[in-house]
Amino acid sequence: MIRAMSRRAAGILLHPTSLPGRFGIGDLGPTAERFLDWLREASQCWWQVLPLGPPETHASPYTCLSAFAGNPLLISPERLGDDSLLDAADLEDATAGPPKRVDFAAVAAWKEKLLRRSWERFKVSAPDGLRDEMAAFATAPEQRWLDDWTLFMASRRHHEGRPWWQWDPALKDRDPDALAAVRQSSADELGYHGYLQFLFFRQWTRLREEAHRRGVRILGDLPIYVALDSAEVWTRRELFELDDAGRPLAVAGVPPDYFSADGQLWGNPLYRWDRMAADGYAWWIDRLAANLRLADRVRLDHFRGFAGYWRVPAGAATAAAGEWVKGPGQALFRAFATALGKTALGELPLVAEDLGDITPDVDALREAAGLPGIRVLQFGFDDAASVHAAHNLRRRSVVYTGTHDNDTAAGWFESLDGEARQRVRDYCGLTSDGDLHRAVIRLAYASVAELAVVPLQDVLGLGSAARMNTPSRAGGNWAWRCREGELSGHAARRLRRLAELTGRAGEETVASSLTNPHPQPLSQRERGVGFPEEMTHIPCP
Repeated sequence: MIRAMSRRAAGILLHPTSLPGRFGIGDLGPTAERFLDWLREASQCWWQVLPLGPPETHASPYTCLSAFAGNPLLISPERLGDDSLLDAADLEDATAGPPKRVDFAAVAAWKEKLLRRSWERFKVSAPDGLRDEMAAFATAPEQRWLDDWTLFMASRRHHEGRPWWQWDPALKDRDPDALAAVRQSSADELGYHGYLQFLFFRQWTRLREEAHRRGVRILGDLPIYVALDSAEVWTRRELFELDDAGRPLAVAGVPPDYFSADGQLWGNPLYRWDRMAADGYAWWIDRLAANLRLADRVRLDHFRGFAGYWRVPAGAATAAAGEWVKGPGQALFRAFATALGKTALGELPLVAEDLGDITPDVDALREAAGLPGIRVLQFGFDDAASVHAAHNLRRRSVVYTGTHDNDTAAGWFESLDGEARQRVRDYCGLTSDGDLHRAVIRLAYASVAELAVVPLQDVLGLGSAARMNTPSRAGGNWAWRCREGELSGHAARRLRRLAELTGRAGEETVASSLTNPHPQPLSQRERGVGFPEEMTHIPCP
């Protein structure tokens, strides 16, 4: 019998690339399922991942070649073996690499050879059932982005990886005859990239189902911007602030903040929100639908950009040269609500990442949309009035010890000066600095926030070497990996006990008030735009 729904829950932040395994990078195979077992043992109800798309440069999942495609580097070689698309000999040549870090260049080269070998086998000897499954995937209405993606990747390969604005003029401008020529001359390459997406979504769907079987839900991540060199910008140039040659008139970033004295110059193209509004934000609705097929709830990265965004003139040396410009505001979220079958703004399956320079209009938009915001305990020790301080948290929020952009709890504490360290010790009641990570986790769990999310690095008490990302640093990010054996039963039992003590234990339910307590089935029209048919509660075991 399922107990009454709990209003509190806990989860772990870990990107799949950080999972352990012998193939140089975490993937969607058996190791991921063992991590789900560990989450269940630790009484965790949520697994938060970073964006799952194919990164453009520097391995950043926040700057991807597509807003819809999945990352082929996450495809599990072992699952290909299960489907007879590789054999044991293929897997013996596992890519070498340090177990603690991902060498993305080495992994990409090795895995590309492996995946192409798998494609050749699929064409020759794949069982009919798998062929039929792939055909159904490729022709499904929700995969209408796939044709543009395969054309983009085939053309990119033909141009030796150069960005689309450096392609042959006819292809750059999507002349119909040029596109037809690619379809004719690169049919096998188009098929290969469609095959990779079939594999990714097939494996991810299986993994998500295994998560649900264990009472674990997925919290996904949707970056507000897309890469300039992406299939979507190439396909829909009219939706972005570009000149006639396809180069940005202005780019995205954020003003000077906690992370950078010059601000952060992201360089992503900005949206033409007026043109998006003209068709009811159809592109954004499709994008939200795609993300809700991957996750049970989605974190909207850089939520403040929907209220107002930092517009930096193209060519500026730093983001400090930018200015605030009004975003789409409530109109976009009304469109989301309509697409989800809701008659008014209310509880959407979203979380607002409302960090940074937050002004009253951002808070008003989040509250109007009915979204929980985010609080980070590392930001809350300097000022007793901080909204991030544990004693000031609100119930309708998601609290983190730190995010992917923060140092680990142990590394952060080590970096503080003597006075700041003592303030943290006094606040947490620390008797040993070595217990800092546990004390901060305890603060998060004991808080009133509905959901507490902890990066796995903090559960393990790891230092700065395990940091996932340092904002504004071009290289050396995103590469940390958990090692085999670190996901111990002892760590799981400790976390489970804390979850029990603070009312976050998974035995109650995955659902908190972050989840719609009265989900309504979507109409056939809404399912036609690709939203998942069910958004129901999934009880924890």
